[in-house]
Amino acid sequence: MTRIVLIRHGQTAWNREARFRGRVNVELDEFGLKQAEATGRYVAVRWPVVAVYASPLRRTVQTAEAVARAQGLTTRPLPGLLDINFGEWQGRLADEVAQRYPALYRAWLEDPHTVQFPGGEGLDDVRRRVVAGLDEVIARHPEQAVALVSHTVVNRVLLCAVLGWGNDRFWRLRQDTCAVNVFDAEEDGVFTILLLNDTCHLQNLSE
Repeated sequence: MTRIVLIRHGQTAWNREARFRGRVNVELDEFGLKQAEATGRYVAVRWPVVAVYASPLRRTVQTAEAVARAQGLTTRPLPGLLDINFGEWQGRLADEVAQRYPALYRAWLEDPHTVQFPGGEGLDDVRRRVVAGLDEVIARHPEQAVALVSHTVVNRVLLCAVLGWGNDRFWRLRQDTCAVNVFDAEEDGVFTILLLNDTCHLQNLSE
């Protein structure tokens, strides 16, 4: 069995602005850094890990570094955790996208699995990449616990896969900033969910 501690990165200015982030290398804001430090302490106490993997983007690396530092580890990049490529939507406000691409934006909210972002990816592309990355980590760490730090889209898609759901249920899974999810991967490919979207470690933080 491999235990996976799946974490979303901390808050950025673009999260507050409801701006599509994707592959843009946005950094954590001051509150996001506080969230990351609190998450690192929480994970160290509850789920000691032997390795911390992160999407190569700065906001996830900053979060992963806090998690790794709390346990005397260094962060390892895992390309499979890279955020979705929103293509032409990257950097745009949600309201702006809704006005410019009304039909596609409505599909994103109602039928996300059908959307291919202009000049970018769809959820199926993300799913292939992140499941392959998960398989790699499981093979590398049998009988160990590891942390993965990624993005809301990637985390939702990965959790859909773990639950045996299609990407049509993407919006049924919430992922707040610095949320912690925990699941076990058995040798026969069966997954057991232990925790979803846990943010109790952030309750005493203030911006």
